[in-house]
Amino acid sequence: MSVLNNLLHSHSPFRIFFFSVILTLFSLGFVWESLGIQAAFLTLVLIVVELTFSFDNAIINAKILRDMSPFWQRMFITVGILIAVVGMRLVFPILIVSLTSGLAWGGVIDLALNHPDEYAHELHEAHTAIASFGGMFLLMLSLHFFFDPHRDVHWIRRIEKPLQKNGSWWLYTLVSLLILTIIAVVPYNEHPADTMMAGLAGIVTYLAIHGFITLVSKDHGKKQTKAVVKKTGLAGFASFAYLEVLDASFSFDGVIGAFAITSSVILITIGLGIGALWVRSITIFMVRRQVLDAYRYLEHGAHYTIFLLALIVLGGLFYEVPEYITGTVGISIIVAATVSSIKAKKVDAPGVNPLHD
Repeated sequence: MSVLNNLLHSHSPFRIFFFSVILTLFSLGFVWESLGIQAAFLTLVLIVVELTFSFDNAIINAKILRDMSPFWQRMFITVGILIAVVGMRLVFPILIVSLTSGLAWGGVIDLALNHPDEYAHELHEAHTAIASFGGMFLLMLSLHFFFDPHRDVHWIRRIEKPLQKNGSWWLYTLVSLLILTIIAVVPYNEHPADTMMAGLAGIVTYLAIHGFITLVSKDHGKKQTKAVVKKTGLAGFASFAYLEVLDASFSFDGVIGAFAITSSVILITIGLGIGALWVRSITIFMVRRQVLDAYRYLEHGAHYTIFLLALIVLGGLFYEVPEYITGTVGISIIVAATVSSIKAKKVDAPGVNPLHD
């Protein structure tokens, strides 16, 4: 009986990952039965690609989610996954193609289902706006972390300490605007106006959402008497909205890049959707097992990865960077941050398991 209780405990990996495993097996079986073994293999590849590229997203999600109330955590797991799978991996690309091509929704859906190559071409035509918005949003996110004057833990001190000493929201915003301007005016940029407008939208969106979170969190905190304040109401909603925009920024290029693997919109939606579900499960695991507290530099590694990802996304306006390079660099940084965290933990408390101290 105790074994069953342990398996069903809210912190149990079995319970946390059970639904992801079952849905993955069901989806792969369904695709295999309906479309063949090659389609099932491509779906598996898409799941792995989404998971690889979004692992740093899970880390940032965990940082935000742990401060949210149980209600908003459940919203993230339930409503949030619907938005991530149906909204960002299926509906949003159709919306983007509709807006950029001038086609009606019915026409875009017909392209997606019956003419996937044309659909992929139209989606690629919107790449400038997508990359500029997502790249600048992620750049703002990473620079905000490095310029934050309130951080006490540093991984690479030679880089982080000087930036932190000059910590100010207007300074990293100015740096982002300077980078955006340079990218927009470079002669090789064939769509300078689109780059500038979409990039500005990414910067403003980050400032608006983060500013709103800060405002409502301060007001919420004044009304609390507990030592640990969990975000509820407007503060919880703002954090939830931030998580969804963050997921969108990570998923933009993933959706476009998926067409390099297959032109089937159905396989892309299933593969990336299941991958997004695994990212949610990993996020929950990190929150419930307090992984970010156990591995102190994991958050740092995620932000270094996001910074490089932002530069790669923006650089994609001029030349295409192979996805395996992006994935390898990201995983390497996360692994290095994990190893550094374990070494630091051993120095603090020799022989202690980071997840069970």
